Amino acid sequence: MNWIMLIIAGLFEVGFASCLGKAKESSGSAANWWYAGFFVCLFISMYLLVRATQSLPIGTAYAVWTGIGAVGTALMGILVFKDPADFWRIFFITTLIGSIIGLKAVSH
Repeated sequence: MNWIMLIIAGLFEVGFASCLGKAKESSGSAANWWYAGFFVCLFISMYLLVRATQSLPIGTAYAVWTGIGAVGTALMGILVFKDPADFWRIFFITTLIGSIIGLKAVSH
């Protein structure tokens, strides 16, 4: 169950980073709604991270949480914000995914 909470926490990290990106593109009350979404996602992500680290090793949990956020945010950048999707970007996203899976595999 703690791994599931950690994965969901990582997805909410993607959410708060994406809200920042959308707020940057918006103005007025629309930007305020994106900032509100940022704070909601931030709170949920941190709460679930804290809960997950009560039984998972902190180093592994934090690395996985950050990795999910980094991969998810990079993919959101490519798919939503039109960031470039060149070979090296995809290559390093793939190696990051492999590292996250490796950390999960060697955790006790």
